[in-house]
Amino acid sequence: MYPGRQQPGPYGPQQPTGPYGQPPQYQQPYPQQPYPSQGYPQQQYPQQQYPQQQYPPQQPYPPQQPYPPQQAPQPPAQHIGEGRMRLDPNLSPAQRDLVLKIQAKSKPMAYGMVLGIPLTFGGVHYGITQKPLGFVAALAGLALLAFGAFSLLQMQALKRQLRLITADAWRSPAAHLPGARKAATQAAYLNGLLVLLSLAATGYLLYKGAGWGAYGNSLGFGALALGAALPFGMAVAAATTVPQLLQVIPAGAKVGRSLYSIIFVLATTVTGEGIKGGSVGPVVAGGSTLLICGAAMSLLGKAAKRMRGETP
Repeated sequence: MYPGRQQPGPYGPQQPTGPYGQPPQYQQPYPQQPYPSQGYPQQQYPQQQYPQQQYPPQQPYPPQQPYPPQQAPQPPAQHIGEGRMRLDPNLSPAQRDLVLKIQAKSKPMAYGMVLGIPLTFGGVHYGITQKPLGFVAALAGLALLAFGAFSLLQMQALKRQLRLITADAWRSPAAHLPGARKAATQAAYLNGLLVLLSLAATGYLLYKGAGWGAYGNSLGFGALALGAALPFGMAVAAATTVPQLLQVIPAGAKVGRSLYSIIFVLATTVTGEGIKGGSVGPVVAGGSTLLICGAAMSLLGKAAKRMRGETP
């Protein structure tokens, strides 16, 4: 069989095929025509030259001066007679600000209480025993007491804010340890003893006032009321720390230690006066109070460290 010749088939003549079994029209490809875009001459655009800008030489940077180390704000200078306590240098700026505000509120509170209590009680005593004019002084004393109480409430609000950022005012992280719970219980007993001592001092002053003639004198009665109010206030302050210590809060031990230090100073004065006067009673009472307060202060300091999880 030759290529291109028709071959008979069962259904009639077949189409002529090429040497590879394809129709003859697919054997010779058509010549490719150039694209229309290839037939046009390519236009040449002139290359633009941009002038090069000259920059001034860069000046070297001056050497940086090291910043001075930031120091914590220093507390205001302490002057004699201001009645301010020296601040702890380990306080944060927020704690220092709150402590300064508390100290600022303590002055009007002290003025209101110290002047209001004798005026109130002395005025009532004078109004009953002498003239009704004493009741006017009692009203002035009540106004001063209200002013002192208002300042005290403001102090308590500031103290609550201070507790929020003070670690010792929260439950100790070592509260689950038997040593911390035992130390907290011991501190609660010591502060309970402080409550009893303060109430005993209040009763002692009220009892001795009869021998001093304070009940027959309006001025003396006002001074006696003021003197009895101090240990009574300490008893109230110590009583508020007992629930804190039962919750293993170290701040209760610190407050109790501060209150014991006040009694320690008073007992030192009593002992010194007894030694000068040669009286056995004040020496024995003051000396025994010194021993009790010194031992309690030492034990409360160790208890506070144990409640924090520290080794005393």
